[in-house]
Amino acid sequence: MNPAPTTISVTGSAPAENYDVIVGNGLLGRLPGLLGERVKKVLIIHPRALRVTGDIVKADLEAAGYAAMVAEIPDAEEGKHIEVASFCWQVLGKNDFTRSDAIVAVGGGAVTDLAGFVAATWLRGTKVIHLPTSLLGMVDAAVGGKTGINTAEGKNLVGAFHPPAGVLVDLDTLATLPKNELVTGLAEVVKCGFIADERILELIEEDPADATDATSARLRELIERAIAVKAKIVSSDLRESGEREYLNYGHTLAHSIELAERYSMRHGAAVSIGLAFAAELGRSVGRTPDAVADRHLSILKALGLPTSYRGDRWQTLLDGMRRDKKTRGDLLRFVVLDAIGSPRMLEVPDTSLLFAAYQEIAE
Repeated sequence: MNPAPTTISVTGSAPAENYDVIVGNGLLGRLPGLLGERVKKVLIIHPRALRVTGDIVKADLEAAGYAAMVAEIPDAEEGKHIEVASFCWQVLGKNDFTRSDAIVAVGGGAVTDLAGFVAATWLRGTKVIHLPTSLLGMVDAAVGGKTGINTAEGKNLVGAFHPPAGVLVDLDTLATLPKNELVTGLAEVVKCGFIADERILELIEEDPADATDATSARLRELIERAIAVKAKIVSSDLRESGEREYLNYGHTLAHSIELAERYSMRHGAAVSIGLAFAAELGRSVGRTPDAVADRHLSILKALGLPTSYRGDRWQTLLDGMRRDKKTRGDLLRFVVLDAIGSPRMLEVPDTSLLFAAYQEIAE
C-alpha cells in the first residue's frame, strides 16, 4: 500500500503566489479540486509522446464537467519555441478562453516551461496547473513559477515569473520513464543536496542503485527533499533577486552546453557537467574545499552521470555563458560553494580562471 501523499507549500508575497506541491501516487483525481468551480474551460498542453496520457486527463476532466481540449506540442526542447507558444495562443483564442479558465501542463520540464509561459502571457495571466511526468520536471521546472522559451541565442532568455495554482507530482509516472531519463533528472536533486540539504547526498551515497529505482522509498524521499529545498528558496525570493540565484548552481555552463549541442543533450546531463565545473571553479579560487569538490565527482559518477565535456568547445561555451541571465555587464557570475549548504555568488573578471577550471573537466 502506498503511503499518504505529502504536501509541500510554496508561499509568496501575495495570496495569488501561494500554492501546494502534492507528492504521491494516483493523484489525477485531485486535479478538479485544484481547478475549482469557477473554471469552465481547460486547455491540456502535452507533448506528442504523451498523447495517451493527455487523452486520459481530458476524459477525466470532461467527466468532472469541464470543457476540456488538448494542444499537442513537439517533444522535449523542440516544444519551447515562440512558434509553439503562438500555436497555443491560437487555440486559446479560437476557444474564447478567459482569465477565469485554466491551462494544465502534462509532461516534462520543457512542457511546464512552455505551458507556464503561455499561461503567463495569455490575457496577462491565466491559471496553470502542472502535472510533471519526468523526475526533472518534478523537482525543478514545475516548481517555482519560472517559465520560458528558447531562442537561437540561448535557453530561457524569454520568459516570465508566473506561479502555478498547484503541482501534482504523481510518482506512478516515474515507472514509465527510460532509465537514462530518470538518472539524468537526479542531477537537479544532487544540486539541491550541495546547496542546502546534505542528507540528500547521504541518501545517494548509502545506496546509489536504490536512488535510481523508480519505485523505491529512497527516491521518493530524495524527490520530496529536493522539492522542499526549492520551495523554501522560492518562497523567500520568487523573482530571483537574491537567494534564488543559488538554484542556478551548475547551470551557467550547463545552459551553454545545451546551446552548443542544439538542445540534443538532456538538461540533467548538462547540469551534471556544470556541477563538476562549478566545483572545480570554486576549488581553484580557494572557495570550495577539496573534500567538497571531490564529493561532487564521486556522487555524480556513482549515479552514472557525466562529469566532463569536449575540450575543443571552450570558446563556444564561453560565448554562450556571456549570454547567461546572471551576467552583469562584462562580469560573468557563478554560484560556488564555500561549504555544503553555503552557496555564494562569484564574479569572475578574468576568463582565464574559467579556462583553467574547465581544463579539469575537459575530455
